[in-house]
Amino acid sequence: MRSTRRRRTHGAVLAAAALLLTACGGGSDAGGGGSTGTAAPGGAAYAGPVGAGEGTLNVLAWPGYAEDGSTNPKVDWVTPFEKASGCQVNVKTFPTSNEAVTLFKSGGYDVVSASGDASLRLVYGDLVQPVNTALVPSYADIIPELKNQPWNTVGSTNYGIPHGRGANLLLYTKAKYPTPPDSWKDMWDANSPAKGKISPYDDAIYIADAAVYLMATQPDLGIKNPYALDRKQFDAAVELLKVQKGLVAEYWGDITKQGTALASGAVLQSQGWQVTANLANADGEKVGSVKPKEGTTGWSDTWMVKKGTKSINCAYKWLDHITSASVNAQIAESFGEAPANAKSCELTISKTHCADFHATQTDYWKDVWYWTTPTEKCLDGRSDPCVGYDEWVKAWSALRA
Repeated sequence: MRSTRRRRTHGAVLAAAALLLTACGGGSDAGGGGSTGTAAPGGAAYAGPVGAGEGTLNVLAWPGYAEDGSTNPKVDWVTPFEKASGCQVNVKTFPTSNEAVTLFKSGGYDVVSASGDASLRLVYGDLVQPVNTALVPSYADIIPELKNQPWNTVGSTNYGIPHGRGANLLLYTKAKYPTPPDSWKDMWDANSPAKGKISPYDDAIYIADAAVYLMATQPDLGIKNPYALDRKQFDAAVELLKVQKGLVAEYWGDITKQGTALASGAVLQSQGWQVTANLANADGEKVGSVKPKEGTTGWSDTWMVKKGTKSINCAYKWLDHITSASVNAQIAESFGEAPANAKSCELTISKTHCADFHATQTDYWKDVWYWTTPTEKCLDGRSDPCVGYDEWVKAWSALRA
């Protein structure tokens, strides 16, 4: 994202500069929609046992998640896997969730690292298979609150192994805000002092950010989950986005440009990732970051397996390897995120990495709403229909026209 997404300072150069992006959320393109129906496909998880590898594994991943040393010789968790498993890994990276879904639908890939705004599209599109977590030893060490979540589990069926997570933060220009802001208010208020100098994320999933703010400021709407919006709630979020449009300097999809704009004061506030602030502050502390009091959206990624893959043993070996404590620690630190494996925190080079990214601080995540594909079946349990992802994309396209 995705180093195109988020990164800590010492590892930022690895992927952030090279992989730019529109990031995990999926970019502003409307492609790769997929079905978001009301019933998950059938099918059983692989019974096992995991045997010898089939020889080849085709991996579709966010940049920075499947490094083989070609970007940086010191960053390589693919080669050790190939030597240990006998599975030759071919990696294809993608810049957006929409592209990930489109590529995965085209075939040719055995596993994919999916953000929450893509994972359910893959499930309901009948593109991935349930995962037998008993065949992934590292699953036992995954932080419990990342397991059995709406973006990786349907009913009681697991569709993947959690990889890592992060919060979408309020980024601000320190020169303008010597006292850090504690609210999203200036990003939404029609009379904001930052009018003309805010920068929202350029993606349909950003509608959820409007819903998060409405949850806190207009409780009478009854929003309980920003990804489970009935028609009235959805329309209210879209109307708020229309108000915000009058405040916007630019919608961002490139973290380098976003950080430069914040550092220079061309943009005073923006929703974004810690990696953006880290990169912008490489030559001095110019950009601050905070999780506002209203809460925020965030992301938690999942490794998923293609339905019908002929490399099932290699796939399971990969899932265990990539989420093992040592490898998950390397990825989290090089990439700039909180690892999913709790034991990874003991293995990072920076002993403050997990504290910096709140890896095991349960309270920090209570008001972080991880990206989840909106479905017509309300994710908050209501029997009334909700607005599905395809309509989110149409509304966002209309807003940005």
